[in-house]
Amino acid sequence: MMTLRIDCNLKSSNGNYGILIDMTKIVHHSETPAVGKQVIVACVFIHHNFDGVEKVFLAQRAMTKKFFPGVYELPGGHIDFGEDILFGLKREVREELGKDITVGDPFSVFTYINEVKGAHAIEACYFAQFKDLLDDVSLEPDDHMNCGWFAEGEAGTYSINRDSEDKELDVIARGFALLNGERLRV
Repeated sequence: MMTLRIDCNLKSSNGNYGILIDMTKIVHHSETPAVGKQVIVACVFIHHNFDGVEKVFLAQRAMTKKFFPGVYELPGGHIDFGEDILFGLKREVREELGKDITVGDPFSVFTYINEVKGAHAIEACYFAQFKDLLDDVSLEPDDHMNCGWFAEGEAGTYSINRDSEDKELDVIARGFALLNGERLRV
């Protein structure tokens, strides 16, 4: 989102004419301060069946990130104020991966404290699939440095740099369980 403020002084006190343009880019991400606030985050469990093996697409966060640097994560991001959650989720994936997705059903919601941001995050996770080719991902280097497809048994690969109590690991396990026929809990 860009905020554009234009101050027009047709004639200043010194007799000069001028225009002041102040363009401020407002970015909402894991490092934007939001002390004492709640933020909405959405992520997607992008899955595909490769020769009978279900895999999930994960992106590795850039090492320059203060929040979980180098961690493989489900793609997604912060939903802007007033933004529809599905629109925001598709926007985030397009910005970070250069891909369009088809979003399916939500299957998990969890909360956490983002110490870097100073905020309480509420994160919703949806099933999704890429709309087109699987191999033409264009990572935004400020956000991610690597990506890949991971089978359920490859948890050791994508849990690198994660705390064993990281709730997203539970979400990934839950996504695989549901794809493998487990029923939703009541």
